[in-house]
Amino acid sequence: MLIIQICVGSSCHLKGSQEIVALLQESIAEHGLEDEVVLSGSFCIGKCNRIGVTVQVNDDIHVGITRENFKEFFNEHILARIAAEGK
Repeated sequence: MLIIQICVGSSCHLKGSQEIVALLQESIAEHGLEDEVVLSGSFCIGKCNRIGVTVQVNDDIHVGITRENFKEFFNEHILARIAAEGK
């Protein structure tokens, strides 16, 4: 089970956290991962970045998540991790 926390603090909110939440919800549903992932919001994870949103996957923090790099992030840090845990 992956716990994904999206920063919804003021800085990330202004940089599009609501869009990243929507992309995560769509991608989780598209891949049928509703039973594999817990999605939640978090106020300031403390790793503010100039570009994009901060997302924490379990204990790993990823900064700079944008619409443009979302697919790569999702494939590398969510799909690959779920596949590895399933082995």
